[in-house]
Amino acid sequence: MARVVLAMSGGVDSSASALLLRQQGHEVTGLFMRSGTTAETACATSLDGALPVLPTKAHKQGCCGVSDAADARRVADALDIPFHALNFDDGFGKIQEYFADEYLAGRTPNPCVMCNIWLKFGKLWDFARQIGAEKIATGHYAQLLPVAKEPRPGLFRGRDQHKDQSYVLFGVEPRLLEHILFPVGGYTKEEIRELAREAGLRTAEKPDSQEICFIPDNDYSAFIDRFRGPQDTAGELVDTAGNVVGQHAGYQNFTIGQRRGLGVTFGEPRFVVRIEPESRRVVIGTKDELGRDELFASDANWLIPHPPSEFRATAQIRYQHTPAPCTVRQLPEQQLAVRFDEPQFGVAPGQAVVVYDGDRVVCGGWIMNQ
Repeated sequence: MARVVLAMSGGVDSSASALLLRQQGHEVTGLFMRSGTTAETACATSLDGALPVLPTKAHKQGCCGVSDAADARRVADALDIPFHALNFDDGFGKIQEYFADEYLAGRTPNPCVMCNIWLKFGKLWDFARQIGAEKIATGHYAQLLPVAKEPRPGLFRGRDQHKDQSYVLFGVEPRLLEHILFPVGGYTKEEIRELAREAGLRTAEKPDSQEICFIPDNDYSAFIDRFRGPQDTAGELVDTAGNVVGQHAGYQNFTIGQRRGLGVTFGEPRFVVRIEPESRRVVIGTKDELGRDELFASDANWLIPHPPSEFRATAQIRYQHTPAPCTVRQLPEQQLAVRFDEPQFGVAPGQAVVVYDGDRVVCGGWIMNQ
């Protein structure tokens, strides 16, 4: 058995992960990653101090992370495992900078993927090495399975196809795969909740988080204004022929594929097909105009050894996207070309494209401007 550092978010998945790791005989240490936000800092106590009382509605909802830290600590206490809550404000600040930069560049960011790359499988591994741990673990619904004639395990979809999170894990460094555990990956969500209920864990019925952790109100534009100051990004809504059909208050309020909230109506549905930050124009068009047969991606991360230069696969262009059959080609400078058998809708620059061989993650990259 191994010494394991487990990222504990205060939710049921990481709580059940702690339970499963203990049952398997591992020596577990829980780590809660504080974002270092003003609200969190104001409420937080020292590492060994008593947990604060959380009287306000905002705290009860976990918007600043303090109630989540409290839940994580109480689960750790119930399972008798060491627990640390450390500030990672530099890492979270880097993610916030990335988020604002991408939206202001007219792209659609994916902060969850970047959090996994920089924090959960970056800083978490650094901390594990500092305390002499051999493994790190998270509550992601994904699986690491042995592959014949390969020195490292492969990254595969979680057993629960509705909760599978392998898409957001494509950026993990290949060298770390042999040091990672996903305890809940072989279970369904309901099985995990039942395990937590049977163990009497306080997080058993806790709802899943539906928002970005540093934007609990889900208002991206307001966050950018708070983070960067008011932005002069208003401009024109135009059709694909360049005709002006309306005005908008800021292009950061839009993403490729968006249908609702355009502020204009037509006889048939219209979608955002392109965002032009230089001219501040948001281009809208029909569903046919939204479709893309091919995309190009940068910063490809390969999770298989010796990938072929061209191969058949399926690919996802966002977390909830149905995997689409395609042909993938390697390009110079860590780039990919993905050609779909049929047009895909909502190909958004800044989002990740993740390539699969069956249930195995082959590689992924960042969709480039077309």
